[in-house]
Parts: sequence; C-alpha cells; structure tokens
Amino acid sequence: MKKLIFCLMLLVTVNAFGQDKLLIYMDMKQTNDLKAYGVAYFALQRGLEVDWLLNYRGGSFMMDYSDELATQCMLRDVAYDKLSATQAAQIYAVVQSPDKNMDVVRLEKAPKIAVYIPPNYRPWDDAVTLALQYAQIPYTQVWDRQVLDGDIYKYDWLHLHHEDFTGQYGKFYAAFHNAPWYIEEVAMDEKEAKELGYKNVPDEKKAVAQAIKNYVGHGGFLFAMCSATETLDIALAAQHVDITSPIFSGGVPPDPNAQAKLDYSNCLAFQNFKIIENPYVYAFSNINDPQNDMVQFRDPATDYFTLFQFSAKYDPVPTMLTQDQVNVVHNFMGQTTSFKKSLLKPADIILAQKNGTDEVKYIHGDFGKGTWTFLGGHDPEAYEHLVGDPPTNLSLHKDSPGYRLILNNVLFPAAQRKPQKT
Repeated sequence: MKKLIFCLMLLVTVNAFGQDKLLIYMDMKQTNDLKAYGVAYFALQRGLEVDWLLNYRGGSFMMDYSDELATQCMLRDVAYDKLSATQAAQIYAVVQSPDKNMDVVRLEKAPKIAVYIPPNYRPWDDAVTLALQYAQIPYTQVWDRQVLDGDIYKYDWLHLHHEDFTGQYGKFYAAFHNAPWYIEEVAMDEKEAKELGYKNVPDEKKAVAQAIKNYVGHGGFLFAMCSATETLDIALAAQHVDITSPIFSGGVPPDPNAQAKLDYSNCLAFQNFKIIENPYVYAFSNINDPQNDMVQFRDPATDYFTLFQFSAKYDPVPTMLTQDQVNVVHNFMGQTTSFKKSLLKPADIILAQKNGTDEVKYIHGDFGKGTWTFLGGHDPEAYEHLVGDPPTNLSLHKDSPGYRLILNNVLFPAAQRKPQKT
C-alpha cells in the first residue's frame, strides 16, 4: 500500500508541472469511434506517445494536448476532453489501481501497414480497407510477388481477408466460372504462378502461405478475416501434398490420400480438420461448418457473439484486442463465419464465441517472435455480404463494435518492434 501511495503521489507531482492532456473516451458517449483510432494513429505519426487506457470508458486514448490534435478531433467529429495535468493524474491513478481491471499500455510508434489485395478488381470489398480508409490510416497494397520477395518485412502489420491460399479461386467455380471477373482472376493468377516459377496456382499460393507464416515467426503481426483464416492453415498443412481438383491445378490430380497426409503441425491455429475436396462445393473444410453458414439456420435478430474479458494487468494483449463499448456484438457471416472450437490448437486464445455453441468467432496466438489474430466473417455491418453487394458506408456505422475489433488490431503493434528477416 505504501508503495502504491508513493507511486500515485509521484505521478501527481510529475503531472502537476506537466502539460494538459487530451482524452479521447471510447464509451457510448463517443461520437465517432472509428475515426478516434485515426486520431490516435495521427498522433503517433507525429512522434507523440499515446496511452491506451484499457477498460477505462471503453478503452480510451490519452495523449499530450495540442491545438493540432484538438483540431483533428473536431474535423473528424471525434469527441474528446481537455484535461489538466492533475485531472489526468487522477484518471491514471484509477486505471492503475490494483483493485481495478484496467491498465495503461503506451503506444510509441505508428505501425507500418500492408494489406494483401489482388491487383485486379474484384466484385466485393474488404472490411479492413474500408476501416482504414474511413479512419484515415495509411496502408500499402501488396500481393504474391511482394510477399515472396520479402517486401512484407518492411511492414509491422499484415492483413489478409477473403483470399484463398489453397489456389481454388475461392471455390466460386460452380456459381461464377463464366463470370468475366472470375475468368480474369484465373488468367492473372496462372500468369503470375508461371512467371514466379511454379507449376500451378495451388503450389504458388502454398509458397505464399509459408512466406506469410515465416513473416510472423520473425516478429510480424498478422490479422486475417473471412476465408483467409481457414485457407492459410489448409495451405500450410498441405505444403507437401496435392489437395485440389485438376480444374484448379492445370490438370494435376489430387493425391488420393491427401487428407491423411496433411501436416497439422505446420498450421498456426487449427488441427485435425477435414478438407472438402469437391470443387463444386462452396466450402474449404469443416473448420467452418458449412451448414452453420446457411441463412435458413440462422436468425439475424438473435445472432450475437460475446467478447471474453481478460485481466488488463496480466493479459494486456487479449485485453487490447477486445476493447469495445459493448461485450455482446451482432454477428456477421462470411465464407468463413466462425471456427469450430474442437479444431483449435490447445494454445489458441479464444477472444469471442457465440454463446451456447461451439462457434468461436475471434482467436489469437503467438508464433515465433510474432502473433496472429483471426476474426471470422466478412463485414461487421453487412450480416450476409454477397458477391457484388456495394461496399458498406461506414459514415452510417461510426460506432460499429465489429469494426472496432478490426481497428484494435491496427493499433496493437504500435508498442512493438518491426519484424526482422534473417
């Protein structure tokens, strides 16, 4: 107790002679939750330190006050309070109190962000690029060549979305093989695979998946959504076995014993899953139960998942990743909506799950010096997002709890170091 009192007195003394603080609160009173992350990123870009107050008013941000930051808040419709040094010290004392499930994480740098996006147009959008654009957070687009050449080591954070690392073009063959966008994608991917020296697209995509795993092992931060979560691990498990139909592999037949030859030890998140080899079935494996993704088996009005609560002082990473103004979030579907709990690896940290089911929505884990985080579903504000649907207008969803989960991941590496290629 004496040590705590001394620390609090020291904190108040230091701040009494310091400058004013700017508090961006993130509870239900915030006017634009998503752009608040952009203001925090803006401050980091200018060399300012940002304190993330975990579990304080929804995961608030505290930084030194400046007229420039206040102007940015006003321009972006982000609510904030200007605090005296003494007022700020009082908040820090509450957050760091041992009887409160709160803590302070200092963000010190603006993470460099790469998003894995195909160079050609596709008839769907990516929730993460929508979030980054709306929050005014810069990112760089990368694709297979940049991944295989090691360019991703320039970036702290890499995002994957609805890509298919098994090389089966999203398993859209049955419904869209005559669509111009599908034909263009096949031609582009086959050309790229040939130029890079691979016999077919599945082999090239498996090499990309392994390169992404290596990036994580060397300290990279990986965030994936939708089908990229599932197909990345399938591709890693199938590094030494052909699993795809000749339709996708240029005539190369799959190994008849492909399932038995999968190497789950090479996966990041999943184990013991069964692949779906039929090229006409719009599903990759039983990681995501295909029946669970049929609309007739779900009621949007009652479909929610719950964020787990962690100890801010002892488990700061999962606490950061689950900061939100609510702990029950409206569900959203995708080609990979959720993950079957029984197929997770024992070390996986479950961040969110649908109550009363084995549907896990949000998971996190470590690999080597880096981390990975997987979130099921395609778009947090489009319950059933179909091919060709227009992009979500985030100005209509400024307080989206689902999109906040995405932006938690963007700021997560801000206190971390850049991955190092060896």
